[in-house]
Amino acid sequence: MKKLLLTATMVLFTIYTVAQNQQEWERLYDELISPEDEDAELQESTYEALTDLAAHPINLNTATREDLERIPILNAQQIEEICEYLYRYAPMRSLNELMMIESLDYAHRQLLSYFVYVGADEKQGYPPLKKILHEGKNELLGTVQIPFYERKGDKDAYLGYPYKHWIRYTFNYGTYFKVGLIGSQDAGEPFLSRQNKWGYDYYSFYVALRKLGRLKTFVVGRYRLRCGVGLILNNDLGFGKMTTLSALGRSSNEIRGHVSRSESNFLQGTAATVSLSKGLDLTGFISYRDIDATLNQDGTAIQTILKTGYHRTQKEIDKKHNASQFLSGGNLHYFHNGFHIGWTGLYYALSKELKPITQQPFRRYYPQGKSFWNTSIDYGYISRRLTFQGETATGNCHAWATLNNASVMLSSDFSLVALQRFYSYRYYSLYSQSFSEGGSIQNESGIYIGANWSPIRHLSLMAYTDIAYFAWQKYQASAPSHSRDYLLSMSWQSPSWTFLIKYRLKRREKDNPIGEGLIWKNEQRGRISAQWSNPTWTVKTQGDISYCQYGGKSLGWMVSEDIGYASQKWMVHALCGYFHTDDYLSRIYVYERSTLYNFSFPSFFGKGIRYAMIAQVKVIPRLTFIVKLATTDYFDRNAIGSGLQQIDHSSQTDLTLQLKWRM
Repeated sequence: MKKLLLTATMVLFTIYTVAQNQQEWERLYDELISPEDEDAELQESTYEALTDLAAHPINLNTATREDLERIPILNAQQIEEICEYLYRYAPMRSLNELMMIESLDYAHRQLLSYFVYVGADEKQGYPPLKKILHEGKNELLGTVQIPFYERKGDKDAYLGYPYKHWIRYTFNYGTYFKVGLIGSQDAGEPFLSRQNKWGYDYYSFYVALRKLGRLKTFVVGRYRLRCGVGLILNNDLGFGKMTTLSALGRSSNEIRGHVSRSESNFLQGTAATVSLSKGLDLTGFISYRDIDATLNQDGTAIQTILKTGYHRTQKEIDKKHNASQFLSGGNLHYFHNGFHIGWTGLYYALSKELKPITQQPFRRYYPQGKSFWNTSIDYGYISRRLTFQGETATGNCHAWATLNNASVMLSSDFSLVALQRFYSYRYYSLYSQSFSEGGSIQNESGIYIGANWSPIRHLSLMAYTDIAYFAWQKYQASAPSHSRDYLLSMSWQSPSWTFLIKYRLKRREKDNPIGEGLIWKNEQRGRISAQWSNPTWTVKTQGDISYCQYGGKSLGWMVSEDIGYASQKWMVHALCGYFHTDDYLSRIYVYERSTLYNFSFPSFFGKGIRYAMIAQVKVIPRLTFIVKLATTDYFDRNAIGSGLQQIDHSSQTDLTLQLKWRM
């Protein structure tokens, strides 16, 4: 009866369709993240995963739980409720039926619509190779970024030309088979010369199979992997606090092929997940790869493992692949009636001993040695209303880390989440990535409490409080310290209008820059935005403000306007923003549309104007051309940047060209 009533309501309700271009979801995703506290590399990985899903959406009528867990924006309760709905009412006939999923608010339904579709409910075995090769989709993407300026390093230090470019090829057959290849070149790196005689400075390749009988996932080549909640192994997806909790409730491990321009955060070898029996999965993985490192004076030990991927100067080239790492491990995971428990074991070794400089107290407990191991138990329960999950880990560090969180949906309009974590200052894993305030799974304990409330239709309120304590010294904190983080967000969304108000206060104890002892560094950020859109036009006005107190006062603000037009064949967006900040402490972050697989969330400080325009046109049905021109004009300086990246001019202009060919 409930389904009939809701279906009737949907028939009477006119559903708004967002302008059909491939990047509209980025604007919606922008409202969920907090770029100032995210790891840029993992942020880009998440963005690339979403871009890939937008290009190859999942059929809800054939989706498994593991398929839904590939969508980063969904939390455990939402996945559970979608699975339950499909079990009861499949097949779905329209995405409008997502309105029946109580845990999906308007914003998540709108965003999810870019990554899923409703297709035929065709249950089939693994397709034959002939069908895969005949019906699979090929995509070739080429991108080049051209600077209209000269960096200091371009004159006599960088060994390559100033252009940044890459090619990306993917072959995809549904969720069953995928091949990926990328070649990438950073600006200033040699191309077809010196150490790069075979062309690009960096290549990545993988082949992935899914749903081949008991073989749930198999990847050979370069890949990313997440086990548990990431206390010992997660080089896959990363989020800020507003979205990390969505990824913590996964009931299975995720193996994902790596075809990203990131040159460090991946494994190389093979990984597979096998179904041993109903609910019992075994994941095994092995990896061997070269790494960049800074060595000590005699070259026998590693001081720092480098992750920038830059090989522009002779000094940077000398650090390329001068060490290697081996990793192997496994995960045994059991899931039954919402309950899940798993065990993960991990062993990894370096070709040279890791000996970081530990004279500074905050570095004292950095990982040291040549071989390491970690082990953990993860556990949880998932239902429509209640979700609990956690992981407890240790290793050869002989210290412990644990993270536990629970969320409860008290009604279709109100939900609560609480998280507790304790990471010993002696604990470490070189591959950990999870919820934290300090940026690493070490030296932190804290409690997070958050709430989501939709008091009336279209209105959503979100708030959280996070309190953390650091028992050992940290960078710029020469004594045990505390932090506080508070956020309040209010959004109102209708088919044509979107209003957003967001306020955040971060307080953290740091060394007094003008005296002794610790003082509080207070950062306040606010945003207010309004957007109107129809299937053709989009207009957005946004204001940002930032205020920082740390030995002094720093105020910054920015006003920006974004106007876009889209049709079936072409799209154009223009952005103009004026920023005015006292210094870097009051910098402003603003989302900016960019080309495919190219994450853009720049920050601005000082005084100036930012202009950006992006256009996309379908030359022919399978060929798309994208161009972006962006300029930053500063009014308070005659040089931009520092060191070899310094530009002796007050403006910086970049042109990005991209061509996508779908075969």
